[in-house]
Amino acid sequence: MNKKENKLKMMSEGNITKLLFQLGMPIIIGMLVTSLYNIVDAIFVGGLGTSQMGAVSIAYPIGQVIIGLGLTFGSGSASYISRLLGEKNNKQADNTASTALFTSIIVGFITIVLIMCFIDKVLTFLGATVTILPYAREFAIIYIPGSILNVINVTMNNISASEGNTKISMTSMLMGALLNIILEPIFIYTLHLGIKGSAIATVIAQGVTTFMYVWYIFSGKSNLHISIKHFSTDKIIYIQILKIGVPTLLFQILSSASMGLTNTAASHYGDSTVAAMGIVTRVLAIGSYIIFGYAKGFEPVAGFNFGARNYKRLGESILISLKWATIFCAITEIILFIFSTQIISFFSKDTSVIAIGSNALRANSVTFILFGFQYIYTTLFLSLGKAFKGTILSIARQGIFFIPAILILPNILGLNGIIFTQPVVDVMTTILTTIFALKIQRKINCVSNELEIIRG
Repeated sequence: MNKKENKLKMMSEGNITKLLFQLGMPIIIGMLVTSLYNIVDAIFVGGLGTSQMGAVSIAYPIGQVIIGLGLTFGSGSASYISRLLGEKNNKQADNTASTALFTSIIVGFITIVLIMCFIDKVLTFLGATVTILPYAREFAIIYIPGSILNVINVTMNNISASEGNTKISMTSMLMGALLNIILEPIFIYTLHLGIKGSAIATVIAQGVTTFMYVWYIFSGKSNLHISIKHFSTDKIIYIQILKIGVPTLLFQILSSASMGLTNTAASHYGDSTVAAMGIVTRVLAIGSYIIFGYAKGFEPVAGFNFGARNYKRLGESILISLKWATIFCAITEIILFIFSTQIISFFSKDTSVIAIGSNALRANSVTFILFGFQYIYTTLFLSLGKAFKGTILSIARQGIFFIPAILILPNILGLNGIIFTQPVVDVMTTILTTIFALKIQRKINCVSNELEIIRG
């Protein structure tokens, strides 16, 4: 049996716990490496000053929207590709992967051009103060155009994960992140380019990751054959991609809007508050990325076994994923709560930033234990092609609940309203997730039992 056949057999027959970690761990490592981009930016740029630190926080949501385009076509196609491979429909899987990649590049390019045409207005809308705006512009005019590379990287990350090949993602991201760590201090301090140097280093590093994915496409190591000749305008492919991808895009857009609204609310309390909330967002992102990575390993297992009608195995994979995700979130919550001051101090020596940031990190860590439960079920609905409920859960945490909360609570509680918005939202999102989860679990258990009776 060759490696390609072994991957597919592993999806349907391998030990589930081992399989989930085997698929998820490379992506977890890759996602952690990706978070290093944000951490490294924060550490080195933080040394330039509080306003510069705030500038990176302002530009961050724009990058997330652009990454969202890669996730739209990447995660949308990944869900469909996993099911197609489970059904042994390899030709349609090739067409889907190729269509997703090339469409993401086209849409990403158009979006970046539009953003750059109104860059000052966009940065101001996202909360840039008079003192932060010049630095935010200097960073964005390099970072945003270079984000087209991130669109390619994120799309390919999801496509490779859909076939159970996650090592390429880990390797590509690791090489890019390590290069970024090396280049950041050189461009910022040695070459005296300041915040502009951070943007240049990041774009070069992302280019290396893109090169690795291009090599993967042409190396023949994939079960999928990605080529312009497989590009299709078949509406079925686009419907399947977009019904899963659009919820993901909405999640990214709403996440960016939420960050922008948080920055705007924080700007009323000065640059230190903007910088502090930006640091908290980056720290929490590390824990979130690990759950995202694990869920990406769970996604092809769920989609493949759903397509193969192996509902018993699907149910087992859900329970195992919930257990490990919750254990991780609980440990993370404890660490962030106990060491909040030390963590914030690592990014800034400004006493105001440390005071505000440590309080915000403790408050946000309290409900982090709920995040694994929320995201495993969000991933489940999307991987099964349940677009409506998947969409609702995708946008609930950072949209449906967060946006009204960040608009209302600061007016009532002042700065504490900003700090406690996410914990309040997490409780509300968990209640909604529980309602949806109980329904889907009953259906999966029912069908699984019926098939067991028929086969028995």
